[in-house]
Amino acid sequence: MDNDSLKDFILQRVPEAEIVQGTQYLQATIPSEKIRAILTELKSNPQTSFDYLFCQTGVDWPQHMEVVYHLKSTTLNHMVVIKAKINSRENPEIDTVCDLYRTAEFHEREIFDLYGIIFKNHPDLRRLLLTDDWVGYPMRKDYVDPVNMIAY
Repeated sequence: MDNDSLKDFILQRVPEAEIVQGTQYLQATIPSEKIRAILTELKSNPQTSFDYLFCQTGVDWPQHMEVVYHLKSTTLNHMVVIKAKINSRENPEIDTVCDLYRTAEFHEREIFDLYGIIFKNHPDLRRLLLTDDWVGYPMRKDYVDPVNMIAY
C-alpha cells in the first residue's frame, strides 16, 4: 500500500487524524482514546497487515504528551508512524497495546518509567530502568535535576 492509500485508510477510520508525510515515514497524529482501535485495525486488516512494532517512545511537548508507534508490515513491506496525542499532562493515560504487539510490553514500561505515562491494562506496569524509590520522571521537561542541572 502506498502512502496515499494508507493516508485514506487511516482517515476513513479516524477522520480527525492529522497526517503528514515525514522525511522517512507517513505520520498520523490521532487522539489517544482511539489508539487501540486504529492499531488493531492496522494490524488485522489484510490491506495493511502491520504485524511489527519496531519502535515505541514517549514525547513531552509543552501543551501535551505523545506516545509514538513505528509500525512495519513484514509481508507487505510498508511502514507508518502513528502518534497518539495525550492532552492531560497532569494524568497522562493511554491504553496498552502489549497484547497486540509483544514488543510493546517493555517499551511501555520504559515510557512509564521516564515520562510517567500510565498504560491502562498493562500486565506489569512498573519501573524498568530506575529504582522503585525514584521520584519523578527524568525525560519530562518539568523534571528538576539539581545534580546534573539540566534546564529546558
